[in-house]
Amino acid sequence: MTLTLPQRLERIRVRSAELEYWRSRETVQIDGWTFDGEPIAIGAPWSRSDGTVHFAATAKVPDRWPLEDARLLLDLGGESLITVTDEAGNEKRLGLDPYHREFLLPSRKVKIASETVARLPFGEPVRGPKLERAALIWLDTAVNDLWLLLRQICEAVDILEQHEVVAHLLDLAEDAMRGLEWPSASAAYVARTASSPMQQKIWRLPPVEASPEGLNQVERASVVCAYETLLTRLKALRERFPPQGEIALTGHAHIDLAWLWPYGETRRKMRRTFHTALSLMEQSSDFRFNQSTAHYYAQIAEDDPSLLERIVERARDGQWETIGGMWVEPDTNMPTGESLSRQILYGQRYFEKTFGVRHSVCWLPDCFGFSGALPQLLRQGGMNSFFTIKVNWSETNKFPSDLFWWEGLDGSRVLTHTFDNPMHGYNGFVRPDCFVPTWRNFKDKDKHHTTLLAVGYGDGGGGVTPEMIVREKQLRVFPTLPKARWTKVHDFFNGAHEAATRKDLSTWRGEIYLELHRATLTSQSVVKRLHRKAERSLITAETLFGLACLLGGERAKSMEPQWRVVLKNEFHDILPGSSIAEVYVDAANELETVITEGKAAQTSAMEAIAAQLSPGAGDNVLVVNPSLFARPLRLILPGGRTVSSEAMIAPLGIAVVGPEALLPSRGLSVSRNHLENTILKVSLAKDGSIASIVHKASGREALEGGGNRLFVYPVDKPRNWDAWDIEEDYAARGEEITALDSLEVIENDPHRAAIKIVRTWRHSRITQVLSLGANSRRLDIETELDWHDRRTFLRTETSVAVRNARATFECAYGVVERPTHSNTSWDAAMFEAPAHRFADLSEPGFGVAILNDAKYGHSVRGSVLGLSLLRSPIYPDPLADEGLQTFSYALMPHEGTWYEGGVREEAEDLNQPLLAVPATGRATGSWQPLGVTGIDAALSVVKPAEEGDGLIVRVYEPAGRRGAFELTLPSNWRNRGTVSILEEPMSDTPVTGLHPFEVKSWRISKA
Repeated sequence: MTLTLPQRLERIRVRSAELEYWRSRETVQIDGWTFDGEPIAIGAPWSRSDGTVHFAATAKVPDRWPLEDARLLLDLGGESLITVTDEAGNEKRLGLDPYHREFLLPSRKVKIASETVARLPFGEPVRGPKLERAALIWLDTAVNDLWLLLRQICEAVDILEQHEVVAHLLDLAEDAMRGLEWPSASAAYVARTASSPMQQKIWRLPPVEASPEGLNQVERASVVCAYETLLTRLKALRERFPPQGEIALTGHAHIDLAWLWPYGETRRKMRRTFHTALSLMEQSSDFRFNQSTAHYYAQIAEDDPSLLERIVERARDGQWETIGGMWVEPDTNMPTGESLSRQILYGQRYFEKTFGVRHSVCWLPDCFGFSGALPQLLRQGGMNSFFTIKVNWSETNKFPSDLFWWEGLDGSRVLTHTFDNPMHGYNGFVRPDCFVPTWRNFKDKDKHHTTLLAVGYGDGGGGVTPEMIVREKQLRVFPTLPKARWTKVHDFFNGAHEAATRKDLSTWRGEIYLELHRATLTSQSVVKRLHRKAERSLITAETLFGLACLLGGERAKSMEPQWRVVLKNEFHDILPGSSIAEVYVDAANELETVITEGKAAQTSAMEAIAAQLSPGAGDNVLVVNPSLFARPLRLILPGGRTVSSEAMIAPLGIAVVGPEALLPSRGLSVSRNHLENTILKVSLAKDGSIASIVHKASGREALEGGGNRLFVYPVDKPRNWDAWDIEEDYAARGEEITALDSLEVIENDPHRAAIKIVRTWRHSRITQVLSLGANSRRLDIETELDWHDRRTFLRTETSVAVRNARATFECAYGVVERPTHSNTSWDAAMFEAPAHRFADLSEPGFGVAILNDAKYGHSVRGSVLGLSLLRSPIYPDPLADEGLQTFSYALMPHEGTWYEGGVREEAEDLNQPLLAVPATGRATGSWQPLGVTGIDAALSVVKPAEEGDGLIVRVYEPAGRRGAFELTLPSNWRNRGTVSILEEPMSDTPVTGLHPFEVKSWRISKA
């Protein structure tokens, strides 16, 4: 009878699986354990499971066992960092998790101690944790090696399917199994196999021996012979069927800075994972391991300095590869351009200081889409290469390339690589059935002969296992499979760059939009607002101190410590809102502290500015404009009074104004159904939505179908990834909230008029204040939500009397245009997209924008501007965005395009109003310590240089124009030339002029 190939494969699997039960020659249980100092028996439950617990015991390897074959086998009931102390008192630390439970021993007698948590790698609690197992085993290495090799053959046969080599591989495996002399004594056989799945199904097993015999010398010799013969025959078969493709392996342990566990647990995960990686380097000189994130190393320096010293040594030897060039692996959709610059500035500075290297590869495997600003910043930060795999997660359209040039908004390019490994992505395995599909999926194999593959347990850390090290060595002799060797990521990209000089690679231009995880633009919106306020508080504080310095004050210290906190909370599972509640308690506390410190710094800077101004008399006010455009005097005075006057303040201007400058503009009026000034006339419908906005200068009606219509979608229930995703059919069940609890005029002041509207939906309350300043070009909508409904999605929609196939969305250091239609699957998939402070729809001569001070999820479909206000998922935080939150958004009709109409300027004013403090004892007047000439530009920051004296001035061209541009400095200051975001000279970049979307920095100092 002839079996089919699948039948033969199944027979080999069943027969070879038995080898696992004979891989231990002898086993000795380790008793005498203590739990937090109290005795505990094997199999006993923990007396408590909160926080970190500590186990301890001693163990002795029997004298007859070869030490090199002895293994420590542990399952303490949770994740652990174990410390093994040898007879000489030397300590060795190792990570213990479900994938790392067997360890080499440094001496025959050891002390074992642990720091243990009742958690699994993805934060899952261990319900009823026990001291599950603790033993010493005498590993039968011959059996273990053959068992693994036969598994790899089965995996290769499985994935190669109909390939000609499959029959030959089956022949080799069958011959190896037939050549074994195998024990058959009943007592030992039944005892050895009792734990197998088949035997565990038996109604009642017979009594089994506690210590069944292993293989005898003859039997073991047959195993050794089978293994060596199998390797030899595989090598010969490889000559006939040579490798197809090449894979650069990098050991990796993606550790989410916070996700399904709080940051305190991440600190323990880091130590566990890093100690494990170092132990593997002792076992294999070929092994290479990469780890990104400067913040992790800075944390290790605090928690375990000796561990960092060992990492630095291995990095110097070339086995440990630091990578990434950023402070953390951040979300890139929501941070400002300045934040992204600081990620690179502080990341590269740390790596250079600690490891003596600067990275050329940006490593962001897991982020949810990528801003078109990144390529320029990466190039200025010394990085010419970019890696991610997340583009392969898009659900609708397949990304067209996996080795390509990514061209940013300004035209800067970085060489980009992504691999498509269907077996856990960047948490890959060293297995034939991981190698083959990864190589098959490599689209650009005609351009470069190698693809990258990151392997090792990740997200919750852990990394590479000892088995993976052995697997890589065994697979070197396999036929047909792609050749795979441990490689440094930088070396892979060096080879890819060399290939790019010979081959024409495709180019992807602009943002890389992920067709998945769109809800991360809205979930946990409280922390998103705190993050934006924290960013803004630091940028403004630095800029104010810079202006004070230009006036003659002292240069301020670097605010890197505060920036590091902001950058940490930009991690791609914190800022996107995809973590547990405990993470957001920590994030809110940290960001609120930064905001407080930033505000205190602003106050100090305003005092420093005031100290440089002329003395005088009168009840005056000091006003500072921290932006690079002239603004109307619209602000909140100390004491809370709103001012909306006709006076203007220059770009980066400083003014001391008296009461006469604070008089209101004329023409403001309000009633229950209207708000009006000289610029806008707003009419309300009976339900409190906006019926009309007339832009008086143009005579245009801005709306066609109503504005600020609130819709709630009560079936916000994604297939997967509750906090991450919005399904495309969310709008199929939407309810407009039209019922009113109250509507009343609450302000009727010459400076400001306001109407308050209160609504209730189910268990939640929405309070909105619609306000118009006397000189305002926008209608502000201050919103307070008191939310108590789960799995709902709240949005505001405004139908405008504008038509265009494309809308404009602000992004880091510029804008991106996106379709307003669904002509193609690419267009349709972009139904929710990121924007920073505004989204705009314009036609020739007129447009309408929606501005915000805290939101990121936007849509423009047809002529409807949509802004996502709140989501309330139940996983991984069952009470995400429960309770109170406040934010503002605004509607702004304008003449011309968004750029001509000053949309960005109004959005900046909404996010950072003019600053004002009492100026008693200072004379009225105005100053502009730093001026500019040429085309309009936006200020990123004025900050103290990180090294040396002087200031760094950074601007960007926000609209895609080019032209003359130059700084104007005080007479005793000099422009020392252009610098990169790393604050190093860029001799090839002209001092004057700006190109489209260019980010440009200068170092200035006193003459």
